[in-house]
Amino acid sequence: MNPQLGNISQIIQLSVAPVFLLAAVGSNLLVLTNRLGRIIDRTRNLKDHLNLNDQEQVIELNELDVRSHLINKAITLSTACAFFICLVIASLFLSDALGFNLEKLIACLFVTGIFSLIGSFTYFIREIFVATKTLQRQRFQV
Repeated sequence: MNPQLGNISQIIQLSVAPVFLLAAVGSNLLVLTNRLGRIIDRTRNLKDHLNLNDQEQVIELNELDVRSHLINKAITLSTACAFFICLVIASLFLSDALGFNLEKLIACLFVTGIFSLIGSFTYFIREIFVATKTLQRQRFQV
């Protein structure tokens, strides 16, 4: 048996957790992009029927603008997280293949990815708060 084959199987085992995290980040990106699409559709619909004298429409357009910026930041941070996790996986294999000691780099990349994911979730929850506030405001005006 090739001695390096044992090392590769260990590296594959080490990379399983980051791969699962990558799958979760992909699901998160799907949710975020769907929300952005709905925000864009609603904005286009409002702009097609815009009455500048209707203060309610102007307020909703401003809220949609805020929501789109929050979702864009969440998408950017989720994408950055996926990028860092991909670098973790690549670094694991390069470390073994080239014989470099990249433990600190791998740890830094992983932690940076997690912080990016935390930031993404923070912007996501802020967007949800703005959307909920919009619904509450509209409910009380009816």
